[in-house]
Amino acid sequence: MSTNDPKDMQTAVLDRYKQGAREVEPALCCPITNYDRKYLDILPQEILDKDYGCGDPSQYVNPGDTVIDLGSDAGKICYILSQMVGEQGKVIGVDFNDEMLDLARKYQDDIAKQIGYHNTHFVKARIQDMALDLDRVQSWLQKHPINNVDDVMAYEVYCDQLRRDEPLIAANTVDAIVSNCVLNLVDANLKAQLFKDMFRVLKNGGRAVISDIVCDETPSTEMINDPDLWSGCISGAFREDLFLKMFLDAGFHGVEILSRAQDPWHTINGIEFRSMTVRAYKGKEGPCLDRNQAVVYKGPWSQVKDDDGHTLFRGQRMAVCEKTFNLYTNPTGPYAQDIVGIEPHTTIPLDDATPFNCRANATRSVREQKGEDYTPTIAHESESCCEGGDCC
Repeated sequence: MSTNDPKDMQTAVLDRYKQGAREVEPALCCPITNYDRKYLDILPQEILDKDYGCGDPSQYVNPGDTVIDLGSDAGKICYILSQMVGEQGKVIGVDFNDEMLDLARKYQDDIAKQIGYHNTHFVKARIQDMALDLDRVQSWLQKHPINNVDDVMAYEVYCDQLRRDEPLIAANTVDAIVSNCVLNLVDANLKAQLFKDMFRVLKNGGRAVISDIVCDETPSTEMINDPDLWSGCISGAFREDLFLKMFLDAGFHGVEILSRAQDPWHTINGIEFRSMTVRAYKGKEGPCLDRNQAVVYKGPWSQVKDDDGHTLFRGQRMAVCEKTFNLYTNPTGPYAQDIVGIEPHTTIPLDDATPFNCRANATRSVREQKGEDYTPTIAHESESCCEGGDCC
């Protein structure tokens, strides 16, 4: 069976995952088994059996986080996350499949009693349009059936009003987004919109951690038009390099491959399909202001270039704006482990900061940070001049 109708593709996806909610379908994606057992013990076997994924993005969330799971299926990742983020955190499962949503919701109260709190929410939406609450849309349609063009226009106005005034998931409200082998199922023409909506809902400093199927070559047109291959997480797979580019095009930074399966899951027509997990961050927007700060890249590369065009040379005191300094030194961000941040001896108030040219890639002189008149001689009191106290 082959077709080039996107509606047929999405129908095939929905039907296959409805079937996957009714009974176990081992051929769906490439499930993994290395989840932390302590989070699985409370989960019913029905949820464990109907897990369709290719990675474990759950391990990259923090206590207290508000997290979205895109394509939450039977709820396995959500219930793992609910234990990890704790009572102060919140987990939102987003899915379009009513049967999967029913299965996930079936055990909410029981699991909440076991862990001592209720922090999971399962909502119906398309993952590329998280502002639109489809349960509310369905209720509206029952009262306002579509019979003519005027009804269509009224429906579109209502949906736009919901997105604008009462979004299901509002902008800048989420600490982390995870997803496990779902993004590849979205229609190719809507994938860019999907990444933009992920970016929209994340807070400044938030991150997306996505496990998905990627391929090393572009699938043929015949493969792309095959609903069975598409719904089986194969022909909709991202080409590896373009997967990373999707994050960058949407505005993310610090894009990093966390894991890449060495062995392919499937090889079809010579094209290798495998699991890969990528993390990306939101938060490089804002003005560039000079507060006399500098950073030193520790290595091991002789030089590196970030997603904003800054080039850092190993061991050199590089001038950066305040925004970039904060990005590089944020302990929960992607760069801090490789960067030494150096503040000036005299702090420049933010109101006195001047515009900074981030394209210059210039070094910052030591005297600029200390001050030209800085000439003291100081015997710093310390048990040892060496870190740890035992190297000299």
